[in-house]
Amino acid sequence: MAKAQKHILYVDDSAEDRQMYSHYLTGKGYRVSTAESGTAGLEKAFHQQPDLVLMDLWLPELGGWQVCQCLKTDTRTKHIPVVIITGHSPLRPEVVGCEAMLTKPLSPERLLAEIVRVLPPADAAATGTN
Repeated sequence: MAKAQKHILYVDDSAEDRQMYSHYLTGKGYRVSTAESGTAGLEKAFHQQPDLVLMDLWLPELGGWQVCQCLKTDTRTKHIPVVIITGHSPLRPEVVGCEAMLTKPLSPERLLAEIVRVLPPADAAATGTN
């Protein structure tokens, strides 16, 4: 039986970061979709129901803080873990309402380690492991 790919939504206004992290995570077996603004990220989260949202805090149109609050208070998305990736915030994850917060610059390996910590492997539900 093939294992299901976990779906990650990556929201960042930096095209370079979206491309780099998406390419890396796709190579690690994740399905990745992207959005370049808070508004687009929120819409995609509602429609695509990803397993995890990775998001910059400083975004055009609607900031990551507001997007996180919307995701965590909406019944359709409150179960989705959110990891903030930012270079501009001294805030703690619990202040923003997310599961984790990482600081840029960020190596792809460090990002993957946090994803693995926050998001169980795709086959964990089938095997009963976390």
